[in-house]
Order: sequence, then structure tokens, then C-alpha cells
Amino acid sequence: MKTSTTLKPRKYQYFLYLGPGVLLYIFAVIIPILWALRYSFYNWSGGAKMDFVGLGNYIEIFKDPLFWKSLSNNLIVVGICLVGQVGIAIIIATLLSSKYIKGRQIHRSVVFFPTVLSAIVIGFIWVIMYNKDYGLLNWFLNTIGLKSLIYPWLDDPKKVIYSVSYPLIWQYIGYYAIILLAGMSNISSEVLESCEIDGAIGWRKLVYIIYPLLKPTIAICAMMSIAGNMKIFDNIMAMTNGGPGSSSTVLAIYAYKQSFTFFRFGYGSAVSIVMLLVSVVIISITKFSARGDNND
Repeated sequence: MKTSTTLKPRKYQYFLYLGPGVLLYIFAVIIPILWALRYSFYNWSGGAKMDFVGLGNYIEIFKDPLFWKSLSNNLIVVGICLVGQVGIAIIIATLLSSKYIKGRQIHRSVVFFPTVLSAIVIGFIWVIMYNKDYGLLNWFLNTIGLKSLIYPWLDDPKKVIYSVSYPLIWQYIGYYAIILLAGMSNISSEVLESCEIDGAIGWRKLVYIIYPLLKPTIAICAMMSIAGNMKIFDNIMAMTNGGPGSSSTVLAIYAYKQSFTFFRFGYGSAVSIVMLLVSVVIISITKFSARGDNND
């Protein structure tokens, strides 16, 4: 009797299937990073002349108050979005996985829909919603009698960084909810049904059953959220262009303006490299913290 065997691909087939993707990644990611690293050691304004300054751009970065302001704004956005995107996504995923929710496919589609919209579109939508005179948010507050809460959401330098963070939460909740739902699909339905029979529903089910079993998936979502929000650019650019002043400028916008507004391509490249290193450090800390929790 013949037994079925799995055909093992030949070596050339690995290169045939993986080669185009690897080449595209090298061309679109690795090479630009290497060129940015090279440019970061030069004082270059885009012409033929490039003056080698060594670590001069990096030394200037650490003395630049606008860089530290941009980094501070970036960390605020990362913190708010990490809690909002992943935290709310966990709650939504838990609700959508419950047998008491009807029309779950429709709910999943509605929650995921903002993710497929362009970041520029999202930015303009929220600019209209935030408008002090005719925006939906202030109109709603006025309608329900809370005129005291009407506010110029994108014009206050002290609070604008929080205002530009909320659209990011709204846009990507569905993305992380779908990932978490995929992780929940690996949890035995018998376990979930047993805990509901024993009275562990709602917050108890989430805290004592789902959360411990979903830690690896949550860690992945956290790292993706950190990476995505450390390089955030288009949403904030569409809403405020980094203003008022530099109150909502993040590292990506700061690097862009240094490069394409002030034509300091070397300095802008150095800012980009530092942004990459900061992202790697934060993600590494998150990864090792999650690994430590899993070992415990």
C-alpha cells in the first residue's frame, strides 16, 4: 500500500518564490535605510557638493530642542495609541467572540472599515469634525447642552497632540481587533463555554481567561502599534501640518521638514536614523518584557 508523501520543494523553487519579495524588500527598505545612514554623515543640501561632517549631525540632534519636542510628541502619540488601539481592540474582539452577539460578520466589517481608508482622507474627515464653528463634535456638544466643552481642538498647542491621536485610535482599532479575533480562534470553544457556564462572563472572562491565553498575540499587536505610531506622518500632516508651531510635530514630520523645506538632507537623514533606533529600542523592550511575562 502506497503512503502519501509531502513533496519537498527544490532549492531553485525557494529562490523562485521568495526571490521577488526579498528583492522588493531590499530595494524598498534596506537600500533606502543604508543610503539615509550614508547621508547622515554629510552636510548636504541636494546639490553635487557633499561635505563630510562625521557625527556632526548627530551631535546637533542631541542639542536641538525641536528634536526633543518632536520625540516627546511621538512618545505621547505612541502611549495614547498603544492603550487605545490595542486596549479597545481587546474589548471589541472579546465582544465579537461572544455567542450572544448577533450579526458578528457585519460588526467585524464595520469595525474594520476605517482601516482601509486613506490616512489623508481620515485626516480631512477629522479636521471637519474638530472644526470649532461647524464641526460635528462641537455641534453635538452644543446640541446636548454642553456648550462649556466646545473647544478649538486643533488650535490649542497644549492639547493638539492629544486631539491628533484619537483619529489614529479610531482608524486602527479594527485592524488589531481582527488580529486578536484570529488569536481567539485558537482558544478552545469548550474553554470559553465552560467559563461562561461557571459564571465567568464580561470582565471576568476577559481578565482571567482570554487575556492570559492571548498574551503572545497582544504582544505582537503592541509591537506593531509602537512601530506604526513611531513613524506616523500622513494623518498628522493632513490635520495640522505639525502645528500650531511645533506642538504636534513628530519625528517623521520633523525629518521631512528638515529635508524638503530647509533642504538639510543630511540632517533630516540623521533624524530618520535616530527615529529608527528609538523605535527598535522601544520595540525590543516590549518584546523582552512580553517574553519575561510568558516565562513567568
